[in-house]
Amino acid sequence: MDMRNQFLEPERGSGLVGWAVKQLVLWLVGGYVVYALVVNHQLFRASTPEPAPRPAIARPNLGQPAPLVTNTLSLRARPDGHVLVNAFVNGVQIPFIVDTGATLVSLTQADAIRADVAGGLSYSLRTMTANGIAKAAPITLQQIRIGELEVADVNASVMHTPGGVSLLGQSFLNRLQGYEMRDGMLTLTWQ
Repeated sequence: MDMRNQFLEPERGSGLVGWAVKQLVLWLVGGYVVYALVVNHQLFRASTPEPAPRPAIARPNLGQPAPLVTNTLSLRARPDGHVLVNAFVNGVQIPFIVDTGATLVSLTQADAIRADVAGGLSYSLRTMTANGIAKAAPITLQQIRIGELEVADVNASVMHTPGGVSLLGQSFLNRLQGYEMRDGMLTLTWQ
């Protein structure tokens, strides 16, 4: 009795092509099953739905301090390097040059009149300017606002000499979280 496996061994004669097709189908199906098991094992896993990602919702942390939001404002310098900004002082728009070397915010006499802070001034401060020593009157501004940035109760001065332009100095800038001049752009940062 011949106990040969007819499936694995080719038949002699005309059945050789049929045997080759059977072998090809066997190896393709077997290869696909191995591929599915190894590479894509999810085909044979019980399909359970994945939990949906939780949406990002800000919730207050009870007992924890709230995270601080940082705001920024960028101002481009003119070709001469000066940064000009229109700020609202006590609700009145006034043009300023940002002067990081100035100790105080300094208003011209005309801008002080427009902001309604020119009454009863005493020019008791001596300040050092690019032109030498000058007199100024100390004042406090209720608020300075540039866009969304608002600072209240700002120490300032009114310049005694007529003309010029108002200066936005350190008494305003130091109240911010920070400021940086880079590549012709002044960035103010506050919370």
